[in-house]
Amino acid sequence: MELLDKTINSYLDVWLGPRDARVKGWLLLENYTPTFIFSVVYLLIVWLGPKYMRNKQPFSCRGILVVYNLGLTLLSLYMFYELVTGVWEGGYNFFCQDTHSGGEADMKIIRVLWWYYFSKLIEFMDTFFFILRKNNHQITVLHVYHHATMLNIWWFVMNWVPCGHSYFGATLNSFIHVLMYSYYGLSAVPAMRPYLWWKKYITQGQLTQFVLTIFQTSCGVVWPCAFPQGWLYFQISYMISLIILFTNFYIQTYNKKASSRRKEYQNGSMATVNGYTNSFSSLENNVKQRKQRKD
Repeated sequence: MELLDKTINSYLDVWLGPRDARVKGWLLLENYTPTFIFSVVYLLIVWLGPKYMRNKQPFSCRGILVVYNLGLTLLSLYMFYELVTGVWEGGYNFFCQDTHSGGEADMKIIRVLWWYYFSKLIEFMDTFFFILRKNNHQITVLHVYHHATMLNIWWFVMNWVPCGHSYFGATLNSFIHVLMYSYYGLSAVPAMRPYLWWKKYITQGQLTQFVLTIFQTSCGVVWPCAFPQGWLYFQISYMISLIILFTNFYIQTYNKKASSRRKEYQNGSMATVNGYTNSFSSLENNVKQRKQRKD
């Protein structure tokens, strides 16, 4: 394993240049192999997990889901606060910020972004809970692509550009995750579900996040500083891929659902949409049956 790590590290140093010395020796950052293995194991569980659960009863996981989502909500809130205050303390430039001019604030950003990288490993549990609860319809191409790539991308970010212009997407994403994981945590409590109305807006917020990240990243291309340009082009490309996948998800989930409801209404089959229509439909059926009996 040590020989493999040295070989991979030598190739990466040749392709990407010297690493940022400030993260040398940090947990999981020294070698790429652990991150790669975690990702492979994740994909194997995604593939084999539903097969294993096929003939088994789904697990409820209600209690652990509340704790898990509450924990990620608090972690995301912590990261968002620390990133915002770190950027303020370092006087970061919105248009382009290099990785060595923020002083002590740079180290604050680096420490928080390590937690952001590590949170992507924790978030693999999102998928594992879907498998245990047999919610396989939620394990989409978008879901697996997003989870599997983020951990790997942030390993490289943390080794080469762990602060500076890298802060923006992580800050927005941490804020969105506060909303998202608080929603998931509350939805695990059946009594709270009728009061949860903002799921649709979380997806809209994610799409807005990607657009804003592309805009901010593009500023570093138009008004360059010492931040490596290659990372900016990669970030823009990755954000475009997420916009395409999330837009498709939004259309499939919300626009088609709304269209289906309109068709049901036009066809007079709205009995299952809400209590009022359902009651009316039942009353109408009872009247028809009485008439038939009288005839």
